[in-house]
Amino acid sequence: MRISAMESSSTGTGTGSGRRQATRQKLYEAAVTLIAEQGFSATTVDEIAERAGVAKGTVYYNFASKTDLFEELLRHGVGLLTESLRTAAQETEARGGTRVEALDAMIRAGLVFIDRYPAFTQLYVAELWRTNRAWQSTLMVVRREAVAVVETVLREGVERGELSPEIDVPLTAAAMVGMVLVAALDWQSFQSERSLDDVHSALSLLLRGRVSGSR
Repeated sequence: MRISAMESSSTGTGTGSGRRQATRQKLYEAAVTLIAEQGFSATTVDEIAERAGVAKGTVYYNFASKTDLFEELLRHGVGLLTESLRTAAQETEARGGTRVEALDAMIRAGLVFIDRYPAFTQLYVAELWRTNRAWQSTLMVVRREAVAVVETVLREGVERGELSPEIDVPLTAAAMVGMVLVAALDWQSFQSERSLDDVHSALSLLLRGRVSGSR
């Protein structure tokens, strides 16, 4: 299974902080790999430590429990996705692009993220459908943060007259995020011969035809 190391969303302020962040990155990568392969319940702290190349005590030094590690993994990963969406929108704004162009850039940014972190994305989507997890409230919070970035751009598009005022902004934002997640996972699982550009082009046409109404 293709796994890429997940970068930190913040920079350590000292050598000790940098070392700890590097260790947490190893644990994130080990956990996401193992849980994707065999599930959360079947994955042990011993296995995570072994895969990360650290002592078992190091896991507990950084995280109170396996559940805490996975909760932080979800927070970290969705945080990276949210930041990539926000950056795409900001860069489009900086070069004078429209809000529809910003939404298109966000679709591409989402696809790039999923292509880079496929195992994490699979875990994230799977966990969205579970309701009995200890981290459910955290997952809902970080999901809301990602969707809110899209909502902001949609509202700006409506205010500027680029998008129809009849759009249900919260529902449309959630649908767009879901569209990218599901389409990307389907692409990787069943249509891997397609390029990222192919998938982006298809979703871009859907965006411009069904949301903006342009041709």
